[in-house]
Amino acid sequence: MAVILRRMLRIGKLPADMRAKVESEGIVYLAEFVPVTFRFSGSVPGFVAKGNIRSYSGALVLTSQRVLGTLSTVPRVAGRAIDQRWDAAQAGPVKAEFSEGGLALDVDVSQVDPAFSGRLSLRYKTAIPQEVLTTIPRRSLAFEVPREWVLRAVGIRAPRPA
Repeated sequence: MAVILRRMLRIGKLPADMRAKVESEGIVYLAEFVPVTFRFSGSVPGFVAKGNIRSYSGALVLTSQRVLGTLSTVPRVAGRAIDQRWDAAQAGPVKAEFSEGGLALDVDVSQVDPAFSGRLSLRYKTAIPQEVLTTIPRRSLAFEVPREWVLRAVGIRAPRPA
C-alpha cells in the first residue's frame, strides 16, 4: 500500500531541475519511484541505533558522466544520496556497487568522522539491465561524504555543506 501511495503522491520522482541537468549529459538509465532500504546500526552524536531500518522512495539515474541517486519523503523534493562522476577519484568511505538488482551504498561511518561508529547502507532496488551494466564505465565507486551527509541520513538536522 505504501508503494501505491508514494506513486500517487509522486514521491520518488526525479525533480525537474535535476532531470534537466542529467538529460543534457545523456541518460543511460533512469528509474523513478525506486524502493530504497536504509539500514543503520551505530551511533552519532545525539543518536544511537541498533538495526534501524527505514523504507524510502527515490530515483536512480546513470548518465555518460555520472550516477545520481535521490531519496524523497515528500513530493517534488529530493535529497542526493549519491551524485558522483565516473571519472572522479576512487577513494573514500562510501562504497557503491551496481548489479542487476540495483545499487548498494555501504559506509563505515567511523571513517567519515571519528565521533561516529557503526555501519550505514542504502539499497536501491531496481532491475538494471545487463546491457546498461556493460555500458557504464565501472561497476563500483568509492567516494567521500561530509559528516552532515551521515547526520541527515540518520535523521539529525544538519546544515547543508556550502
